[in-house]
Amino acid sequence: MPGDPDRYPHRDEVVAYLREYASHLDADLRCGQLVERTERDGDGFVLTTADGSQVRTPAVVSATGGFTRPHRPTLPGLADFTGTVLHAAGYRSPEPFAGQRVVVVGGGNSGVQIATELADMARGSLATRTPVAWANQRPLGRDVHWWFVRSGLDAAPLRRIWERGPVLVNDDGRYRAAFASGNPDQREMFTRLEGEKVVWADGTVEKMDTVLLATGYRPTLDHLAATGALDSHGSPLHRGGVSTTAPGLGYVGLEFQRSFSSATLRGVGRDARHVVQRLLAHVRR
Repeated sequence: MPGDPDRYPHRDEVVAYLREYASHLDADLRCGQLVERTERDGDGFVLTTADGSQVRTPAVVSATGGFTRPHRPTLPGLADFTGTVLHAAGYRSPEPFAGQRVVVVGGGNSGVQIATELADMARGSLATRTPVAWANQRPLGRDVHWWFVRSGLDAAPLRRIWERGPVLVNDDGRYRAAFASGNPDQREMFTRLEGEKVVWADGTVEKMDTVLLATGYRPTLDHLAATGALDSHGSPLHRGGVSTTAPGLGYVGLEFQRSFSSATLRGVGRDARHVVQRLLAHVRR
């Protein structure tokens, strides 16, 4: 990817990169085609799109990723809350919340960043079950992702270690300083919502205008339901991105699919090569 290698690319730069990449592919690219159903068809598959079109193929790679479906947890009283409930996926800027009382739920990067940005326009709190775990974003002057690549941890299967520890929030000092100032503040997760009010863990009751859920995402794989590729929770049954129950089916972009960076532009190419090699071997049998 072109550009300064020591900073994060902007949204438009990523889009431009992907369009340029696609222009070099000898492939039939069909944008805006929602696949609603994938079914087994002999030794292959048939895909049906929203407009009724069908595609038959010996192999399928589902590249919908692990961050396409906003996760809305079951919180006491949330269904009956009379204020605004918004997921971070729908958040764009702090201006619509000017003058409001807002609680952001979730102690990850998105929750911390949104709560900090909202503090300029609204009175915000970050509600978490555990204290925010800060991680230095630029140890020894280099971004933490640079260190992951150079150390080899970028390609390591770290899921079990990651899940056992706290969710780390990358910070160059700005977010920690904002919370240290008390604006926004961090609070223990509220016990319930009642009408337009939130009941905090210490028993305090407070009127709340907006509950903003920075509670993560789940994969969007409903189109594979008929293939037997998913478990009872809708999660893919796979090993390293290759389906263990539907021969000829693979994935790219799943969180911790094969490594720490599987769900990022940095790691998806490595996983794609692994998956395609195995799918081609299956097709050629």
